[in-house]
Amino acid sequence: MSPEQAKTLGRFLKKQRTALGLSTRALAARSGVDMATVVRLEQGAFAEPKPDTLLAIATELGVSLADVFALADYVIPTELPTFTPYLRAKYRSLPRKAIAELEQYFDDLSSRYGIDPAGPAPGEDEAPEPKARKR
Repeated sequence: MSPEQAKTLGRFLKKQRTALGLSTRALAARSGVDMATVVRLEQGAFAEPKPDTLLAIATELGVSLADVFALADYVIPTELPTFTPYLRAKYRSLPRKAIAELEQYFDDLSSRYGIDPAGPAPGEDEAPEPKARKR
């Protein structure tokens, strides 16, 4: 993970933590992650944070592990990230303003067409099994 990716991940985690009204100490206690590690993650000081650490923090923050892993440039083979972390991970070379414009456009489309930006619930987008033909 590049230094800029580490800082982006840190800003994301801090934003989620503060939105929940948690201190770094409270998040550390709830997640079982050392407080210094939480602070350093939020500062973007880790180039390769441990997946278990990210899992514990994502769980306590109530955010998608796929989103956190996408920001950290890690892969979860069974789950795709939501749109914003995907954009940030896939199109790192785009300026922040361009990413913000894409996010806003996607939010507008989601609202207009009544879709959930987080994606379908598990199994919601799966086609039903074809019925067996009688012979």
